[in-house]
Amino acid sequence: MKVEGACHCGAIAYEAEVDPDTVRICHCTDCQVTSGGLFRANIVAAGETFRLLRGTPKSYVKTAESGNQRAQVFCPDCGTGMWSRAPDGTGPLVLRVGPISQRTSFHPRTQIWCRSELPWTAEVSGVERHARQQ
Repeated sequence: MKVEGACHCGAIAYEAEVDPDTVRICHCTDCQVTSGGLFRANIVAAGETFRLLRGTPKSYVKTAESGNQRAQVFCPDCGTGMWSRAPDGTGPLVLRVGPISQRTSFHPRTQIWCRSELPWTAEVSGVERHARQQ
C-alpha cells in the first residue's frame, strides 16, 4: 500500500510502500518517552520504496536494551518523530503511524515490549470521553 507522510509543521514529507499487516504497538520505554504517550504505533516500509519528498530531517542513534542501534529520525523544526532505521541507512524503515495520511486505514496486529506497558493503558476505554476539549 502506498502511503504519504508529513511532520506536524509540513517541513518533512515522504512517500513509501508499506504492508498494513506490519502495524504494531510498541510499549518500550524509549517509545513512551520519545512519543510523549503511552506507546507508539509503527509500520514497516521497504527501504527501496521510501522517497523523501521535502525537507532535511535530523537524526540521532539510540542503542536499545537489546544492543541494537537505530537512527531515530525527526523534524528539526517541530520535533515530530518520523521513522527509524539502521544507522548506516540501509534496510527497512520503521515509520511512525501518526504522520501517515492514511493512518485511519491501519489496525495494529501485535503489541511488543508489553513488560513496559503502563498498567492503566488497557483501562482507557472506560474513561469518560468527549468529542472535543471541554
